[in-house]
Amino acid sequence: MCGMPSAETTRTSVHKTTSAQQPEPVRPTKEDEVAAAGSELIGGPIGRRVLYAATWWTPVRVIALVAIGMFALGMVQKMPCYDGAWFQGASSQYTHACYSDIPHLYEGRGFADGLVPYFDKLPGDMEYLEYPVLTGVFMEVASWLTPGSGSIQHQEKFYWMVNAGMLMACTAVIAVCVARTQRRRPWDGLMVALAPAFALTATINWDLFAVALTAAAMLMWARGRTLSAGILLGLATAAKLYPALLLGPLLILCWRAGRWRAFCVTAGAAVGAWLVVNLPVMITHDATGFHIREGWAKFYTFSQERGVDFGSVWLILSQRMDDPLSTDTVNTLATALMLLACLGVGALGLTAPRRPRFAQLAFLVVAAFILTNKVYSPQYVLWLIPLAALARPRWRDFLIWQACEVAYFLGIWLYLAYTTSGDAHKGLPTEGYQLAVMVHLLGTLYLCAVVVRDILMPERDPVRKSGDDDPSGGVLDGAPDVFVLGQGAHPPRHAVHSTEGANVRWGATSTDVSP
Repeated sequence: MCGMPSAETTRTSVHKTTSAQQPEPVRPTKEDEVAAAGSELIGGPIGRRVLYAATWWTPVRVIALVAIGMFALGMVQKMPCYDGAWFQGASSQYTHACYSDIPHLYEGRGFADGLVPYFDKLPGDMEYLEYPVLTGVFMEVASWLTPGSGSIQHQEKFYWMVNAGMLMACTAVIAVCVARTQRRRPWDGLMVALAPAFALTATINWDLFAVALTAAAMLMWARGRTLSAGILLGLATAAKLYPALLLGPLLILCWRAGRWRAFCVTAGAAVGAWLVVNLPVMITHDATGFHIREGWAKFYTFSQERGVDFGSVWLILSQRMDDPLSTDTVNTLATALMLLACLGVGALGLTAPRRPRFAQLAFLVVAAFILTNKVYSPQYVLWLIPLAALARPRWRDFLIWQACEVAYFLGIWLYLAYTTSGDAHKGLPTEGYQLAVMVHLLGTLYLCAVVVRDILMPERDPVRKSGDDDPSGGVLDGAPDVFVLGQGAHPPRHAVHSTEGANVRWGATSTDVSP
């Protein structure tokens, strides 16, 4: 419809920019009390006359360097294990809270023996590598860079160090992508860079690879590059399953805005990229025809057959019930709860007074998966940290949540120290660990509640208070609605105002837009 304003013209009218003048970056120290107080450690808030282009120290570069520095501190935290705790019995690595899967799986998954993931059977109970294909490739490349000489302990330490270097590169990518996703809010990326749970869990496993691909996909979507976003999202799903969940929020938001072409391009590209990576490993052929390769399917069968494990509400129920639920029952209940949560997120997206921002719904759907899943490994927090920084860029709420996650990080290792220390019982007993799990669950629920409040009351949303619509939304940013349900179909109860006093009307239904 020719009378509808485009996203570009809407942004121009609100921020009063020209082609030669970029919008002024939002300064968190001006609108966030915690950020302002914290900035006193480095000389106080940034002044309004600062010239970002006049110095090499741009926000993106500062954030990337801070993220790398925090990652390095996380590596230092693992030094007691690197110096021997990984190889001195199970309890020592738990009491030092420096456990990592990476060195243990170097030999345990056949990399030390040159076995090819998904094709060669492994000795022991785990017959094949239980990770998605692209993560398996990441692990294999690291093994190629690990010298095969010396003792197995020396090789495992070197393998961890190689992986740490590769994951550090992923950390830089994540920091840069988050800082650039919302153009006027680069400093929100500092939440990712300084997140304590990020540093503590970065080298436990290989999750940062999928997180980096997901962050890059969100940046491409924010720039309107729907094809590139889909390809990166498909690659991310080939490394870890959770990025596929982001297609749900995109479906809801594109439905509400009528941007079906953008969604179809992204979803199709994601499926295509996933197939390109998986098909060569997925399909095998013999005299009887084509079959699904058992090694490729191991990730999915392992996820299905895996019992209730650490960090989940299901573990608390299992430990407190006389007759614990079976794995099949938990699978059914967890799937049902996740579907209900997705329906709730979808309903929220279609009925909210203003169309929610992409990062908000993305955070909610991934958080729902974490809350309902039958296992919560400590490194899963990495999935949420970039999304949280984009969905709710307020330091107080972010730090409350991070404190809960750090408490859980310490709780699980102290609990494992307790269960592996024999009669000494050094660590946290079962009741204490259950409390740590509840702290994690409540912290995540708290952040979800704040995000939902921002959606229902857009004037409370920090991003929209500063005059933006959906800077991470790409083609959705500034677009009018074409399909809305419930109260969202009527004029909003809460007016949203920019910093310059103009009423922000993004996401209005087409009937509300003047020709």
